[in-house]
Amino acid sequence: MKYIHVARDGRDVCMSYHNHIRAFTADARAALDQAGLEDEAIARPYPHVPEDPELFFHCWLTQGAVPGEEDGWPNLSFFAFQRGYWDARRRPNLLLVHYADLKADLEGEMRRIADFLEISVGPELWPRLVAAAGFEAMRRDGDTLMATTKLMFEGGAERFFYRGSNERWRGVLHPEDLALYDWKLKARLPPGCAAWVAQGRLAAGDPRQST
Repeated sequence: MKYIHVARDGRDVCMSYHNHIRAFTADARAALDQAGLEDEAIARPYPHVPEDPELFFHCWLTQGAVPGEEDGWPNLSFFAFQRGYWDARRRPNLLLVHYADLKADLEGEMRRIADFLEISVGPELWPRLVAAAGFEAMRRDGDTLMATTKLMFEGGAERFFYRGSNERWRGVLHPEDLALYDWKLKARLPPGCAAWVAQGRLAAGDPRQST
């Protein structure tokens, strides 16, 4: 079995995550609440997160939802999650991909993924595949490709494929929280991992060759 882990700058992750949580339909929230209450390990409804993205980022950065973790609320710790994949990065059945690299060179990353999965693609198909994998195309066709988004998110695929851009956090998040994020990124992750999470493979270098 092969695994692909796609990472992204944590600040962008948090902004996207906040959009998704705030977009849940009433039925989706009810289903998540029921699942949490019925699970003995969770035993509570799904947390209701603040509407303000600045406040949400502060909670995400300073509160843990999993025993032993000090951040990541209402989910897993972002830093612990990335560290786990980083520690396994040299396994032959794991490929690390980064959102920034997909934005910078979508075709190159798609070819790298195809090689990893040992999928042969005819040269005449590549332009169509790359066009179909672009953000605007996925947003346009999302209700067809992911029909369940209409049930889970207000606004359906348009809300799920919200903006697809990086650095939406600039001018939104509090400077002290941004400084804490930078500190945690460097304190919790090895230097190579911190650089890769922040910049991606094209800027920071091949993770398999990094320390």
